[in-house]
Amino acid sequence: MSTVVSTKARSKRRLALPTDCFTQIVLALTLGIFCGLFFGEINAPLKEVGVAYVRLLQMTVLPYVLASLIAGIGRLEPTGCGLLGLRAVILIVLLWAVSWLTSFMIPLSYPDWDTGSFFSTTLPSEAPLDLMSMFIPANIFESLSESIVPAVVVFSISLGLALMAMREKQTILNALEVIETALGRVMSFIARLAPLGIFAMAAATAGTIEFEELNRLQIYLWTYVAAWALLGFVTLPVLVALATPFSYLDVLRHARTAMITAFAVNTVLVVLPLIAEECKKLLKEAELGTPETNSAVNVLAPTAYTVPTAGTPISLAFILFAAWFVGAPLTLDQYPMFGVLGIPSSFGGMWLALPFLLDYFRLPSDMVQLFVVGSVITSNFWTSLAAMHGVVLCLLAACAMTGRLNWMRLIIGGGASIVLAAVFFLVLGFAFRGILPEENIGEQRLRAMQLVEEPVPITEIADPAPLSVEARGRPRLTVIRNRGSLRVGVHAGRLPFVFRNGGGELVGLDMELMHALARDLGVGLEISQVNWGDGIEWLDSGRLDMIAGGVSITPTRALDAAFTRPYVDETPGFLIRDESRRDFATLQTIRQLPSLRLGVMPDYFHRQIQQAFPNAEFVEIRSPKPFLRGELPDVDALLFSAEMGSAWTLIYPQFMAVVPIGFKPTVPVGFALPSKQGEFQTFLNNWLGVQIKIGMVEELYRHWILGKPITDKAPRWSIIRDVLHWVD
Repeated sequence: MSTVVSTKARSKRRLALPTDCFTQIVLALTLGIFCGLFFGEINAPLKEVGVAYVRLLQMTVLPYVLASLIAGIGRLEPTGCGLLGLRAVILIVLLWAVSWLTSFMIPLSYPDWDTGSFFSTTLPSEAPLDLMSMFIPANIFESLSESIVPAVVVFSISLGLALMAMREKQTILNALEVIETALGRVMSFIARLAPLGIFAMAAATAGTIEFEELNRLQIYLWTYVAAWALLGFVTLPVLVALATPFSYLDVLRHARTAMITAFAVNTVLVVLPLIAEECKKLLKEAELGTPETNSAVNVLAPTAYTVPTAGTPISLAFILFAAWFVGAPLTLDQYPMFGVLGIPSSFGGMWLALPFLLDYFRLPSDMVQLFVVGSVITSNFWTSLAAMHGVVLCLLAACAMTGRLNWMRLIIGGGASIVLAAVFFLVLGFAFRGILPEENIGEQRLRAMQLVEEPVPITEIADPAPLSVEARGRPRLTVIRNRGSLRVGVHAGRLPFVFRNGGGELVGLDMELMHALARDLGVGLEISQVNWGDGIEWLDSGRLDMIAGGVSITPTRALDAAFTRPYVDETPGFLIRDESRRDFATLQTIRQLPSLRLGVMPDYFHRQIQQAFPNAEFVEIRSPKPFLRGELPDVDALLFSAEMGSAWTLIYPQFMAVVPIGFKPTVPVGFALPSKQGEFQTFLNNWLGVQIKIGMVEELYRHWILGKPITDKAPRWSIIRDVLHWVD
């Protein structure tokens, strides 16, 4: 058995990264950040290079996990390894439990900042994933194609256990080893591209990220390093010192070389032989070095590499950070599912586990870009912690084989370490709250937003004059062009479709479209504030040519006015207080509330959802502001557009927009027009069709609804523009 393991270890050593990889990556990171600061948003296209690099990393992961797990388990012999395997599994689970519970304590250090976020396309979600299909693969090829990592892991372990008991298994094991080695070579080649990928991602992120957001990203980096230090230099070596004959200093002395080497080259592969040799030396010094313990070390050193290590949970704790970052921290009842899904997902590595978990918890998928940039720093800490994990596992298992492991002290020490972690992160949280000032970054971003294109001349008119009877019968396009202005009715509180920025200008998605329409017609804009009730009469009398501002097209409204074709869809959801998110997580939990009072805007999704919530009492309100200001304490939630609600949370961060699981309706949004103006309606439908076709509507949607920056407008600070003035 040891010969087989040695062969595997030798094959893996051939896959090691060059020793200067760490230097190259640090240099690439440094140059990327410098280029981002120097060139600013000029670097934005490099994001695609970074995305390509991440996809290359993901390309071989699942096949490698499949081959590695099957071969790794299948190589073991049933005779004589059953007891070692059982003890090793118990120890691995115990170390996992300690490290996972430690990672659960990390959010205790996050400052209690209220924050909001722009609408995310991951907010509307289908029903939760089926755990049965997630863990039990009816079709392994489907699980592979859809990157269902837990199912792939379960299949691989099952097949590996079956191979373990077979006599004629060497042929398939040899084939799997060849596949594993080939995949490893592909991974090694991709790893050599790391400096290029890291440079591209660092340059794109440093060139486009708002500096205010770095205050929150640094919290993730500091908490990661703190968790690494706690596990690597306190929890793990102290557990060995408590439960075995080895001292704390003995563990550190024999683990330090492996930890430093793993940190420098950023891979655990090259230190597997070193871990085994150092553990054997320590066992020999304590007079525990026997063929039995040496065999256990030979088996467990590479095995520790094939399973998630103690560093994995603190890396996956990025999910906890991402949830806090966007203002929707995970609730306590979500933590068990985070652990249940995180452990098997982590077999596929961070590049598969993170997108999978972000999607499951309905967090913005682009958060993975922040993780990638941060991982340039954190990945080296992870590998060094993985080396310590390997040393600890080997020493504990070897002592268990000789009866020198005190299980009770190990369990008590693990429990005490969780309490220590809770106290540690609470203290760290107090430090963060004292050092880092709380700022409402979201509102600052919203107030700073400006129109993307150059606006046409605009006039605000409180009471526009109606058209004469004769003019009402003429084609509205002719009236508009003869008058030299397009009259549009809006409501300035329809964030993010129409609102006033910090300079008092009317901006938003619909204002962009209105300026573009007026520009194409060669006229100016006349804007009037109007509500829907008055707007119908104003359209009919010719005071207005159209009404804009995120106007949802409902059957009731369609009876009163004509509409253009939809240009976007709205997602009905709820605007709720942060502490109520658990009650509004699913359609079922909402229906189970004993008393439910829902605020609704006039004619806003009202009739469409009455049947969905038969237990609710509906309260009509004219504006979301009274609810957001706390003037309606008896209203549990406001039924509202999730897109608009998300924008309001930027100003009122103690609220959040949610789309309950199982609540799937969408409502089209268009412009309201005068009745009996078919030519005008046809023109606008064709005009909107062109804007959709050329991608203008999509670009504006990403900017105003999703909050994505547009590089050719209001560029972020950069050296080349704001210091050297080489570009405008």
